Amino acid sequence: MVDYTHLIAEYRKIWNNRSLAVECNAEDTLKQAILRELKDENSHPRVRRPLFEKYYWATKRIMESCLADHDKLELIGLHIELAGNYHED
Repeated sequence: MVDYTHLIAEYRKIWNNRSLAVECNAEDTLKQAILRELKDENSHPRVRRPLFEKYYWATKRIMESCLADHDKLELIGLHIELAGNYHED
């Protein structure tokens, strides 16, 4: 079972400049944050990068972080799940 509250805390360590207020539940909040990251919604529309490139940089950032290996795998797994379900227009 995934502890989304714990994963949000770990995600914040990687993205320390992002606020992640848990509005509904931790799972939805974390998944929405990752999807925003993959869709590059935190960037101006003219400088947005493709999904594959954002996935690569997110995975690289996670792997180079000081997080525990099992937390890295959980976060990368969520990125894979969400990237696989998302189709760019």
